Amino acid sequence: MFSRIIPKLFSHKDVCELSDDGNPGAFNVFAHCGKAAGCVCLALDVLKGFVPVLLASLFLDASNPAFALVMAAPVLGHALGLFNGFRGGKCISTSFGVMFGIIPVTVFGIIFLAVLYIFFSGIVRIKPNKKCSIIVYSLFLALSVTFFNVTGLYAVALGCAVISGTAIVKHVRAAESAVGERENERRDY
Repeated sequence: MFSRIIPKLFSHKDVCELSDDGNPGAFNVFAHCGKAAGCVCLALDVLKGFVPVLLASLFLDASNPAFALVMAAPVLGHALGLFNGFRGGKCISTSFGVMFGIIPVTVFGIIFLAVLYIFFSGIVRIKPNKKCSIIVYSLFLALSVTFFNVTGLYAVALGCAVISGTAIVKHVRAAESAVGERENERRDY
């Protein structure tokens, strides 16, 4: 979890403790440690998804079911946070890295995800961000799975489905947690 390790090493801050959602993600590093640390963590989280998928795309046929596992592994690893007490991030940066990694196979994965995020965060502006991410990844699931199945890239479709499902579950849980916390605060008064 780069977004937990880098701030601890250089700023002596634990972004999980400082943030409202306890998420070890790049967004919280930007908020609590500044732009420089945020950019480093964002780049490392993107690379975490990019490097293994790019390497797999060079040596493994994208129609091989193992390619779906390579796509899903960095996102699942980030979301589960195996080395962070199973408290992982929401996997947005890492999923973008995976989509950049499949560019040698197809450019449409990154286009779908980027256009959806830009549209719903900059043009239509769905708030809060958790809700925006749930909508973006739900639409990404539908678009990417349909497109990649039609084009015969079944392993890429499966990888996109796992990535989308993971991101949706992480954001739904974060939204439910926020609602539960607000209800507990109301009861305290």
